[in-house]
Amino acid sequence: MTVIAPKALFFDVFGTLVDWRTSIARETRLILEPLGHRLDWEAFADAWRGEYQPGMEEVRTGRIPFSKLDVLHRRNLERFLPRMNVTGLSDEVLHNLNMAWHRLDAWPEVPAALTRLKAKFRIAPVSNGNISLMVDLARRNNLPWDAILGAEVAGDYKPKRQVYLAACAALDLPPEQCMMVAAHSSDLEAAATCGLRTGHIARPDEHGPGTGETGPSVPVDVAGSDLADLAGKLGV
Repeated sequence: MTVIAPKALFFDVFGTLVDWRTSIARETRLILEPLGHRLDWEAFADAWRGEYQPGMEEVRTGRIPFSKLDVLHRRNLERFLPRMNVTGLSDEVLHNLNMAWHRLDAWPEVPAALTRLKAKFRIAPVSNGNISLMVDLARRNNLPWDAILGAEVAGDYKPKRQVYLAACAALDLPPEQCMMVAAHSSDLEAAATCGLRTGHIARPDEHGPGTGETGPSVPVDVAGSDLADLAGKLGV
């Protein structure tokens, strides 16, 4: 059954639209293996991602001022590298590693599904990623955004209310005319408390085979097996 459509769709990006784990494993291997490092590259990606929420929590709780995700990713990288027994990297190599987050690949159906959705809705990322990161991912993967919203616009990180509400305000829409789309139930639950509608897409392999969400664990307005399925349920 087709649901009554909102006017704007906001998208989580990491895990929802792009396969961060496979991409980071590939990129870090390309950089570090020629330097003589032999690592479990998926474990490397997981360790880096494991610092993601703790790094943002320092901003959310006010322990440090707002910093772009690129800055937090670099701090997180330098934090966990010793645990992987990787030392002595030059600043140039560290910068190249950090920019791996700008070179993530979209899940296969995403570019075409976003193009379908754009024909009917305003579409924008509402990600914890900074604007330049979102621009690079869009250019790499042909993601046809109308705007780039999210943490850097709001000056805080999801799931803080301001991030969702600032996105609505940027498009001059009330929350009930906006839908947050994500593969993470916690993101959707936070958006719903702000009055946004919610759409879940399954990414069962986000953290490796059989490790992601196969469906929402909270009530949502619509759920799809992937973004193309969700687009169909939204009438496009």
